[in-house]
Amino acid sequence: MEGASFGAGRAGGAIDPVDFLKQPQTILRVTTWIFSIVVFGSIVNECYVNKGSDDPELLCIFNENESACSYGIAVGIIAFFGCIFFFVVDLYFQQISSVKDRKRAVLLDLGFSGFLSFLWFVAFCFLANQWQRTKMSKGVSQGADAARAAITFSFFSIIVWVVLAVRALQRYRLGTDMSLFATDQFAADPSAAYPGYPTGSGIESTETYQSPPFTETLDTNPKGYQVPAY
Repeated sequence: MEGASFGAGRAGGAIDPVDFLKQPQTILRVTTWIFSIVVFGSIVNECYVNKGSDDPELLCIFNENESACSYGIAVGIIAFFGCIFFFVVDLYFQQISSVKDRKRAVLLDLGFSGFLSFLWFVAFCFLANQWQRTKMSKGVSQGADAARAAITFSFFSIIVWVVLAVRALQRYRLGTDMSLFATDQFAADPSAAYPGYPTGSGIESTETYQSPPFTETLDTNPKGYQVPAY
């Protein structure tokens, strides 16, 4: 079970950092990691504003709905740590020797990517809807760019996580090279018989047998012995 499987090379192979960073999956991980920072960073830093100049209370810029800001921050943090975790998994994926463990890692990646795609879709719809209902004021106008950035990068995050889910699905379907080997060997002619042991002509030669032992010295009438007459 140490062959290449699920889109990775043989277990125990050397990791080339340059080639790893050039892989499309690594680039997508880093991209969505940056998007998550932009979303929750924008909300935390600039999307809590004062309703009025005399009011010190900070309110969520998205229609003063605290749930909108909290949800955006939560999804951004989950995506942030999820990207770090799967980045490490991708880095050490080739060191996993067990095909079953590789399969679990790919399925986990597929499930998490699909789940994050859904969360980002909800975040985009929620934030965009609340932003449309927001009444412009002096405080809101100051944080408007950050609110738009959070909405925009939420939409971009949907696309990137969907692509990651599709790539994980492709890796899962790829399976192992063992199945490919079996297909190449036996799928070409299904009616062909399985190769067995080589057979001879079917005629056994007596020349291969040797005389039984002691036949040359065996005498029917040994010396000193006479057959009695009756």
